[in-house]
Amino acid sequence: MIRNPYIEREARYAALILLGVLSAGFGIEGFLVPGGFIDGGVTGVSMLLGRLTPIPLPVWLPLINVPFLAVGYRQLGLAFAVRGALAIGALALALVVVPYPHVTEDHVLEAVFGGFFLGAGIGFAVRGAAVLDGTEIAALLISKRSHLLKVGDVILLFNVALFLVAMRTLGVEAALYSILTFLSAAKTLDFVIYGLEEFTAVTIFSREHAAIRDGLIRELGRGVSVLRGYGGLSGQDQDVLYCVVTRLEVGRVKQIVRARDASAFVVYHTLSDVDGGVVKRSIRH
Repeated sequence: MIRNPYIEREARYAALILLGVLSAGFGIEGFLVPGGFIDGGVTGVSMLLGRLTPIPLPVWLPLINVPFLAVGYRQLGLAFAVRGALAIGALALALVVVPYPHVTEDHVLEAVFGGFFLGAGIGFAVRGAAVLDGTEIAALLISKRSHLLKVGDVILLFNVALFLVAMRTLGVEAALYSILTFLSAAKTLDFVIYGLEEFTAVTIFSREHAAIRDGLIRELGRGVSVLRGYGGLSGQDQDVLYCVVTRLEVGRVKQIVRARDASAFVVYHTLSDVDGGVVKRSIRH
C-alpha cells in the first residue's frame, strides 16, 4: 500500500482541529457562557456581542472572523485560510448542536477552566495549521506596517480596550473574571503549542568551559557551540558556551555546570521557536 504524505498530514491536521473545536466549545458553553464571562481577542469580541445583541454567538463567531481569514489568505496562503474557515465554522456548529454540560456554578472555576479548555482548543487548532481566533493574524499585519508596535503589543492593546469595554457593559466583577479567563487561556495556549519541548537557550561563561562542554555533550547528548569572547573586566580572551535544551533539561544543565564550576555565570532565556540543528544525539561509550 502506497502511503501519501499529503493525505497523512491533512488527516493529522484534521484530527487536531476537531479536537480543538470540541475543547474550545466545551470551554465556551460549559463554563464561560453560563458564567457570563468572555475571553480576549476576536473570540471575546464575538462573545461580548452575543451577550449585548439578539444575534447569538454562533453567528457572530464566523462573521467577525471573516475579515481576519481574508487577511490570512493574503499573508499565509489558501490552505491556511481554508483550514481556518472550516475550523471556525465547525466551532460555530458545535456550539449549536453539541450538548455541552454546565459543569459548575463556581465563578472562579468557570473562569479558570473555561480559559483552560478554550486556550487548549485554540492551541490544538494552531498545531493543526488553522486558527480559531483571528487576533494574531490582525496583529501580524499591523506590526508589519508599524515600526513602533510588535505583535505582542498589538494583542495587548486590543485586549486592554476589549476588557475596558467589558467593564462598562458587563460590570467590573464579570470583566475581572474575564481577565482571569484570558490569562488561563493564554498560558494553556502556550503550553499546548510548545509543551514540554519548549526550548531554552543557555549561555555559559566559565574558565572550566572545556570540562562543562564535555559534560553537556557526553551526559546530556546536546550539541554545544563555542563562541570566542573577551572579558570586559579581566581583559582576557575567554570561550563562551552556547547550547539549546528543552525545558525539562534545564535542571540537568545546572547540575553539570555546578559540578565543574560553582562560580560559573549562566544565562537562560526561553526561545519562541527553533528550527534545525536541535537533535539530541545518542552518545556511544
